[in-house]
Amino acid sequence: MKGFEKYKKMYFMPPENSFDWVKKDAVDKAPIWCSVDLRDGNQALIEPMNLEEKVTFYQMLVDMGFKHIEVGFPAASETEYQFLRTIIERGMIPEDVTVQVLTQAREHIIKKTFEAIDGAPNVIVHVYNSTSVAQREQVFKKSKEEIKQIAVDGAKLVYDLAKNEKGNISFEYSPESFTGTEPEYALEVCNAVLDVWQPTPERKAIINLPSTVQHSMPHVFASQIEYFHKHLKYRESVIISLHPHNDRGSGICDAELGLLAGADRIEGTLFGNGERTGNVDIVTLGMNLYSHGVDPKLNFHDMKHLRETYERLTNMEVSMRQPYAGDLVFTAFSGSHQDAISKGMACHESGEDPYWTVPYLPIDPKDVGRTYDSDVIRINSQSGKGGVSYVLKQAYGINLPDRMKEEFGYIVKNVSDKEHSELTPERIYDIFKATYRDVDFAFHIPEYHFKQNNGIEAEVTISYKDDTSTVTSNGNGRLDSISKAIKKYFGFSYELTEYTEHSLSKGSSSRALAYVGITVHEKLHWGIGMDEDIIKASVNALIAAINRTDLLQ
Repeated sequence: MKGFEKYKKMYFMPPENSFDWVKKDAVDKAPIWCSVDLRDGNQALIEPMNLEEKVTFYQMLVDMGFKHIEVGFPAASETEYQFLRTIIERGMIPEDVTVQVLTQAREHIIKKTFEAIDGAPNVIVHVYNSTSVAQREQVFKKSKEEIKQIAVDGAKLVYDLAKNEKGNISFEYSPESFTGTEPEYALEVCNAVLDVWQPTPERKAIINLPSTVQHSMPHVFASQIEYFHKHLKYRESVIISLHPHNDRGSGICDAELGLLAGADRIEGTLFGNGERTGNVDIVTLGMNLYSHGVDPKLNFHDMKHLRETYERLTNMEVSMRQPYAGDLVFTAFSGSHQDAISKGMACHESGEDPYWTVPYLPIDPKDVGRTYDSDVIRINSQSGKGGVSYVLKQAYGINLPDRMKEEFGYIVKNVSDKEHSELTPERIYDIFKATYRDVDFAFHIPEYHFKQNNGIEAEVTISYKDDTSTVTSNGNGRLDSISKAIKKYFGFSYELTEYTEHSLSKGSSSRALAYVGITVHEKLHWGIGMDEDIIKASVNALIAAINRTDLLQ
């Protein structure tokens, strides 16, 4: 691809490398979560949310369990300002929730921000200025010392203004465009800011390290974070926060490796909404923890409602393949996948293993409000016998005999292939009945009676064309005696090879489903019968099986 020559690496490895984070295999506790949906996410929408939409979204975040919520840039617009005033004046900030406001390190913007937070019980004032080489040289045309002084002056002003506030005020600083900044210089700026704030373990400050634009592979970002973790002043009194974007598609990796490298907090959005390719997706991050047996400290149990509310308020769409939340993320169409899932589900339901280990499903779909019958296994031309039989069992309680599964699986696949469409459980059930029960009956058995005589003697009335006759025959069971009566009447032969039955429902009035397989010229033919009377169901299954052969032609 032409043009690659004009690009170069825009990131910096730290001056010293220690890869201690590599020795860890997983994040073992939830970070402090901060949603920036109402600021970073909102400003990235084609049509930003109005006041009441933001109020609704904010309440959803509170209900999910977020303790830090960035509510906006109140000095940026009247809507941003009024939104903050609205949730304060309506008393919508719980005691355990801290709202966060963003401000540039500029005097008039900081003062406007403090006007907006008046009366809020718990507030993080998040001040930032850009520190990257590109921003210093191209945008601000200032030296390193001048850029650092902007940060220090902003830190002093928020510190002084906070003294006059009644609420609990915390401070956060971001060296914006951190990933394009020399790590040792970013550290110098952050330490200068901390020298102003003088944080303590009881009154911690937040240093937020944003990958404003992703420039490197995730291991580089993790090394930068570990460098900060080891060299930041007042470390026991500072919360290291990450704000990953997704320009290289590795926002999740940056966040997870950054946590391994020493970070304590994550700023992100639901489903990764944000400018350009978006912010890090907190839903995916949280559910990744959940899938490793770690409580994410956020509630994702009703993922459908969460997604629908998000889509309605933002006019954004969650992809069908979005991890944990997309329509198809728990769905298997492949026959081999379906077979493995079906067997894994059976093993899980047996209670042999207390942990969730079902193949192809990293979590139990029920944990996020999904259902097995409509979400996990869906049928198209790529599906197999395991998937088809699983759908029938889940949706209708039909447990196909093993030798029937393959035959019916191919029948369903062929229908889907010809129609070029997915088949619903209802459609599969209709195909099942049409194939094995609702066949063209060349003969009927309207009546039969049994008595004990040399085994079981059956007196069977058979109607065929214009003839109705009664035939008596003996067998070792009721179905066998009727089968022999049929053979005797027609003069043909077949082998009664398969018979099984099960209940379709519980209780005294439950319906029975009987399966009968007969072999004619080495080919197995199936029929089914459904009735509250198991004998009648069995006889109907035998009649259906015979009528599906060429014996009467």
